Amino acid sequence: MFENLSSALQKTFKDLRGYGKLTEKNVKDSMREVRMALLEADVNFKVARDFVKKVQEDCMGEEVMGSITPGQLVVKRVQDHLEELLGGAHKDFDLTGNPASVMMMGLHGSGKTTSSGKLALRWKKSGRRVLLVACDIRRPAAVEQLMILAGQVGCDVIGPEPGETVPMLGKRAAEHARNAKYDVVIYDTGGRFQVDDELVQELKEFSEFTQPKNRVLVLDAAIGQESVNVAETFRDAVGLTGLILTKLDGDARGGAALSVHAVTGCPILMTGSGEKMEDLEPFYPDRMASRILGMGDVVSFVEKAQGLIDEKEALRMQEKLSKNQMDLEDFLSQIQQMKKLGPMSNLFDMMPGDAMKMDQKKKDAIASASELEMKKFESIIQSMTPWERRNPKKIDRSRRLRIAAGCGRKFQDVNQLLKRFDQMGKMGKQFKKMEKRLRHLKKFTTK
Repeated sequence: MFENLSSALQKTFKDLRGYGKLTEKNVKDSMREVRMALLEADVNFKVARDFVKKVQEDCMGEEVMGSITPGQLVVKRVQDHLEELLGGAHKDFDLTGNPASVMMMGLHGSGKTTSSGKLALRWKKSGRRVLLVACDIRRPAAVEQLMILAGQVGCDVIGPEPGETVPMLGKRAAEHARNAKYDVVIYDTGGRFQVDDELVQELKEFSEFTQPKNRVLVLDAAIGQESVNVAETFRDAVGLTGLILTKLDGDARGGAALSVHAVTGCPILMTGSGEKMEDLEPFYPDRMASRILGMGDVVSFVEKAQGLIDEKEALRMQEKLSKNQMDLEDFLSQIQQMKKLGPMSNLFDMMPGDAMKMDQKKKDAIASASELEMKKFESIIQSMTPWERRNPKKIDRSRRLRIAAGCGRKFQDVNQLLKRFDQMGKMGKQFKKMEKRLRHLKKFTTK
């Protein structure tokens, strides 16, 4: 998300950094470009206008205009106001209570049920006992969908009994969760294609019966400004404590994320940008502002890697690489670890430096090519025998032909894999030589 906005802002700031000294006209021209970039990103008109007005007033001060590096200070001011626009400090769920309770709301297709399963998995991993409650009794197969998700994440689930109303189900589930000593109960309430009086009344009654501390609206970011209107309606009708924005990977503009907090006052708690159950992340306004401005988000990348990659396995790989002892089993393991991190295009957005400066089409092309290559290499290695994986240097021409035929790849593809693996081995030797030199230098300097 934010690809278009990020590209436009980076171009504007690149021009600003070229000035040795800023004039009032420079600032106004730049802010006009920022305003156009925000509007093209589908940001609410009033939000864009107020944002630019605040930044412009801030940049007209003596500190910026008289600075040696005025362009850098303007970028810093924009970053500060972007963080404020996105909600300021990170907000989290209120998980106090016995049990903690979360009421999930949203329109059909917003990703509400899937997000309920993702939250259950997240909290289960943190050691909490989670109960899912299937309260969407109107949408066909909604109860079955939540039960399947509960099975995937390993959580208990309660569904409606014959003749039971939604508020009655909520009350029964709340009592069961309390008696069975669950830590968290998640109510997956019913949705509609649009907000109507019947839905509002049902949600009000349900909220009165269950008294949830967290009333969370799940919004489809890809519908743009309409998501802001939906959030306002739910906030006025039921009251909200937070928002989850889904399908961020499907919206290159990102206007909803930049508008929804400013318009509703509700904090964005989480964001979803993928179909896997792990693809739900806490929302940090400061990190998102950095990504929008092309500064990357290394902290989120490290946290994502720590959560998905086995640390012991990574250290074992590092040691084998430094000793040039890796085989194709290890190479396959590395590919599978990389795939856990999600789409390569999402990882590019977290990387500072040259990766952020690339044109979006180029980023997408590189990401797509890398993913296809990993998929190709994975299939080739899986077509090998255990002996071949452990002895890549002994794979002769006849074996290469058989491996290619076994996985439906070309003979040249197998050669490419083995060449890439050989390059990795040479890299390991270079690391080892560098390590020896550093040890020698350290020994020399300590004498």
